[in-house]
Amino acid sequence: MRKILAFGLLLPVLAGCGYGRPVQNDEYYDDSRRARVSGRLGGNDGILIVGTDRSQPQGGGSQEGGLGVNAYLWRATLDTLSFLPLTSADPFGGVIITDWYSPPAAPNERFRATAYILGRQLRSDGVRVTVFRQERQGSNWVDTAVAPTTATDLENQVLSRARELRSQSAAR
Repeated sequence: MRKILAFGLLLPVLAGCGYGRPVQNDEYYDDSRRARVSGRLGGNDGILIVGTDRSQPQGGGSQEGGLGVNAYLWRATLDTLSFLPLTSADPFGGVIITDWYSPPAAPNERFRATAYILGRQLRSDGVRVTVFRQERQGSNWVDTAVAPTTATDLENQVLSRARELRSQSAAR
């Protein structure tokens, strides 16, 4: 009985997988069809992020490249955190994660950071940086407290660099 029920539930799933639907290669697509869907999910305005209307400028950032976040804050964050090795960068979600870094002057401690770009506008609350610190105790790394101003200082550096990038862009 269980096998029949499982098969009965699996059958509609398999039927919906597109059996019998012809697959067309890009070389056979009509350009007029491509023009009709351009701009809905992809196209000149990039990928549509939930609730984002790219047909109207949001102010404060470049609209090119299809970034899901403010381009100035994104570039400024990458520039500011460039001394740390990069692990992951998601321009659509606005998350930058670095790997552990030990300063040459202090080989028994290491740092890493995670930055979140929170929107498409260049605002003072548009970036959040979280810093993690560990110290070596014997052969193990142990989490330790970070100075409370470290994350705020990094955020301020990102904002200063973003303003600098925006003014350079406007001067062109």
